[in-house]
Amino acid sequence: MARYEPAPVVNYTLLDGSAGSTEALKGKVVLLNFWATSCVTCVKEMPQLVATHNKFKDRGFETLAVAMSYDPPAYVAKFAQTRQLPFGVAIDNTGQIARRFGDIQLTPTTFLIDQQGRIVKRYVGEPDFAALHTLVEGLLKKG
Repeated sequence: MARYEPAPVVNYTLLDGSAGSTEALKGKVVLLNFWATSCVTCVKEMPQLVATHNKFKDRGFETLAVAMSYDPPAYVAKFAQTRQLPFGVAIDNTGQIARRFGDIQLTPTTFLIDQQGRIVKRYVGEPDFAALHTLVEGLLKKG
């Protein structure tokens, strides 16, 4: 049986001003994506993140997109609004969230977290979304 490390507990503020915490997401499968509006691969993969979110959201799946500290908040807000992102977008203005997840420097970096709050997979660069969907499906079935 694989041994997974617990995801760090971090607090964040979403673009709409509401506060959240990774602790509050326990019980759900979570896709946590570190990204930036200046990152070509991040922008390219965003429609697939949206599709993944929409495919699994009614089954105990949540997506959280964390914009890097160097990304201007106005750019992030405009990107989220024009693309009508259906999931929470947080701005890591102090860089603390990235530091807590292993000092993330490269974007996109994406974590898949299980219902117990453990990191199941870490992707640097664009994930293989078919394989990601299979993994999410398996986690959701396990409950």
